[in-house]
Amino acid sequence: MTNVVKISVRNLVEYVYRSGSIESGFRTATTMTEGTRIHQFVQKGYREQDEKEVLVEAEIPFEYFVVRVDGRCDGLLKDGDAITIDEIKSTINSLDEVQEATHPVHWAQAIFYGFIYAGDHDLSKVTIQLTYVQVKTLEQKQFQRVMTYEEMESFVYEVIRKYAVFLKVKLKQKEKRNKTSKILEFPFKTYRDGQRRLAGAVYKTIADKKTLFASASTGIGKTISTIFPAIKAIGEGKLEKMFYLTAKTITRTAAEEAFRLLIHHGLDIQVLTITAKDKICFQEKTICTSENCPFADGFYDRINGAVVDILEQEKMMDRSVIERYARKHRVCPFEFSIELAYAVDAVICDYNYIFDPRVSLKRLMEEQKKKTAILVDEAHNLVDRAREMYSAEIHKSNFLQLKREFKNSSLAAAAKAINDHLLHVKKSEEYLRKELDTGLVELLETFIIEADVELVRIDHELLLNTYFSAQTFVKIAKLFNEQFVTYVEVHKSEVRMKLFCLDPSEQILKMGKGFRARVFFSATLTPADYYKDLLGGQSDDYVVSIPSPFARENTEIIIQPLSTRYRDREKTMEPMVHFIKDVIDKKDGNFLIFFPSYQYMRNAYEQFTYNYPSVFTIIQDVGMSEVEREEFLAEFKSERAERIVGFAVLGGIFSEGVDLKGERLQGVIVVGVGMPQIGFERNIMKDYFQSVGRNGFDYAYVYPGMNKVLQAGGRLIRSDSDTGVIALIDDRFLQKKYQELLPYEWQHFTIGMLKDYLEK
Repeated sequence: MTNVVKISVRNLVEYVYRSGSIESGFRTATTMTEGTRIHQFVQKGYREQDEKEVLVEAEIPFEYFVVRVDGRCDGLLKDGDAITIDEIKSTINSLDEVQEATHPVHWAQAIFYGFIYAGDHDLSKVTIQLTYVQVKTLEQKQFQRVMTYEEMESFVYEVIRKYAVFLKVKLKQKEKRNKTSKILEFPFKTYRDGQRRLAGAVYKTIADKKTLFASASTGIGKTISTIFPAIKAIGEGKLEKMFYLTAKTITRTAAEEAFRLLIHHGLDIQVLTITAKDKICFQEKTICTSENCPFADGFYDRINGAVVDILEQEKMMDRSVIERYARKHRVCPFEFSIELAYAVDAVICDYNYIFDPRVSLKRLMEEQKKKTAILVDEAHNLVDRAREMYSAEIHKSNFLQLKREFKNSSLAAAAKAINDHLLHVKKSEEYLRKELDTGLVELLETFIIEADVELVRIDHELLLNTYFSAQTFVKIAKLFNEQFVTYVEVHKSEVRMKLFCLDPSEQILKMGKGFRARVFFSATLTPADYYKDLLGGQSDDYVVSIPSPFARENTEIIIQPLSTRYRDREKTMEPMVHFIKDVIDKKDGNFLIFFPSYQYMRNAYEQFTYNYPSVFTIIQDVGMSEVEREEFLAEFKSERAERIVGFAVLGGIFSEGVDLKGERLQGVIVVGVGMPQIGFERNIMKDYFQSVGRNGFDYAYVYPGMNKVLQAGGRLIRSDSDTGVIALIDDRFLQKKYQELLPYEWQHFTIGMLKDYLEK
């Protein structure tokens, strides 16, 4: 069977002809902002017989495969039988810097279009034209080449030949992947209770091209139960690729271990983990320019060789492997990972590579998406993360400072206009608006063009940061609808304007569209309707809820009805501390105690250690490094001579994704119902959801809070043999609303006797 490979003309020629260094990225940003406007400006000058945005596609046979290419020709200019292919490019540089040989990739793209059009219309020759437009002045510069069909054909086949080096490696790997994934068996002797059901639901979702919302209790083995059926779908020809999305390093590690296990059992697959740029960068400061980084300098001259090398040698491309090959080929490890994301079979990465419009993997074509599944781990985290992704803000002070530093320039004028506009907003005292400030968006677009020009000349940190903030604001402004508000905060002379996404559902749905299947899963995707609603669920999506596979009797649940409300904390501190001591005395072993805030945690820690100095305790600190986190968790040893009691923050780094199996953890105590602090943004959300027929208080406060409680409690029972105590301290846990949010396995609780502690 002949292999057919689909790729856009642009991606193909960029792969073959790209060269030079990574720069900070602001140049391409303007191209995205201005591209459409510039194209329309040039195309308005076309004559009646000319055509614009002409779709071209062709199948080009080469050796044992066929390359199916397509693209959109900017202009088709007709003079009788003579045809000119026009390729329009915008630039922020002076046109004096643009020479005929400056951009071989632009010529390659236009020549491909010429070859396809000439072949379709039996033409012996065409004129290839590049039209460059300076974005500020709209001045134009053109270059032309008349090429015969034979010359274009020769050129096209030379491009295909160079691309084939990479393609042959990929096709060979694909053959091995398909064969081994088809015969792969589940890597354990038996499925745990509920595990087969989850795996079956994931496979059916992929087969039916649907979306699944799965709530599956901790300990069921969610990672392998979602990855394994996706691998089987690859073996059945239903999938080509998968993204395993997660918000935390620890869950990324679990996914890597699952793939390693499957590879150990015979699977031949290529898996990439993308590590954040700031973490994987080899340099002290992350400045992506040829002057500041040897791994950015000449990156595009070496990247194709680096990609082919690693694909020929490696299956698991985790951080250490990426770093080794990046040093070997002297390429930026982060950008190397992004290049590999398009070539491998499975990608383990943060949510933002799919859902964030600012950083998503944009070269994934619709054709590829149709054969790709996204598996979203700990999906409850995506709600607040998505709110951040689809929100943006700017600060008046930045523009005022730039106006002063770049005085008497076009940039200063653009910055001044924004500063003045925000000053006017401040005076208006309209600090909460349901409408978008379109006037400000237009001013920011002008500022972006002016900043582009300056950033080509100079390295200026404030300008670069303000530029990116403006870019983000303009991009989010394009998404603005009734699920957003604009709000303003004023502090002395500072004005902060924010586009705030209240409900991210529509954006999550939009960014997930086109993929073959989407699986959202978590141990705490409850209440199901709330998460389905905010994660872009539709009425025909699949929903599955799988209870804990472990015996209820493995966990003793105690509810202590003390008030942990802010106003009562001082009064209830003493009895709470005594209750905590009594709980940890009930069972030998290590305990974790979770508090709703750092301050409350510290106050309780001081009180506890004062009353019980002989108990060995540790406490979470603000902004712990990865090493400090590991050291904290390492204290929870099963063979300790004396127990350890850890004080931590609810919703923090130790309350999710932490796996302390067996004797390492014997008890969890949760103080409070996890409710987010009452504040301006949460209250705006509450009012919004109330206005659209939801329970605003529950959506803004109760459900997000209880999710943190369930996650913290989930640290305890991780395997069949685990036993322990979960104590919940708050009188609200006895209210019907909160009772209904507790999982079945927590509903056999006993109530702590309050008077015993008040008497101590």
